[in-house]
Amino acid sequence: MAIRLGDIAPDFSAETTDGPIRFHDWKDGSWAVFFSHPADFTPVCTTELGRTAELQSEFDKRGVKAIAISVDPLESHEKWAGDIGDVGGTDLNFPIIADPDKAVSETYDMIHPGEGDTSTVRSVFIIDPSNKVRLTLTYPKSVGRNFDEILRVIDALQLTDLVPVSTPVDWEPGSRVIVSPMMSTEDAQARFGEVEEVKPYLRWTPQPSA
Repeated sequence: MAIRLGDIAPDFSAETTDGPIRFHDWKDGSWAVFFSHPADFTPVCTTELGRTAELQSEFDKRGVKAIAISVDPLESHEKWAGDIGDVGGTDLNFPIIADPDKAVSETYDMIHPGEGDTSTVRSVFIIDPSNKVRLTLTYPKSVGRNFDEILRVIDALQLTDLVPVSTPVDWEPGSRVIVSPMMSTEDAQARFGEVEEVKPYLRWTPQPSA
């Protein structure tokens, strides 16, 4: 069954490059970026995991833990870790789940046999501290993911969880946001100060602090 936004991310136990974990216990109280890659020792995947390791401090600032998965065994992950560090310039600093029996990958619908085999496609799940799935993305195997976009989405989710605003098209952190339709203009002015009404349903305000 497909995992939808707002669902509780399924819990599981697994072996990882950091040792055995229980997923919900491992991420307890944190956001998580849970993403699959098709196979170890492949070029696109190596660049993606290298980029994730490089972004560790950015994830830490946002209270986010990164974790990857593929259907390769643990021994393969451990051998591949050196290549990830060589290519990306940062040693592997997050766990990779070994899923040779495909139990976790099938639970999260990460395997699309129509893509030509039974390896995982490039799925991304952003999961909040209460274990709710907040965003899903699925890329084809031939297309590398944009991890700057993943950080941007996390920033947007964390902002809009705390403040009654939405983020507009092409929003970047620090740029103006949209006042929630549930808030009157008068209440918005009292809370945010500067409010520009373009349409009754579209009102801009500078990004407030969360």
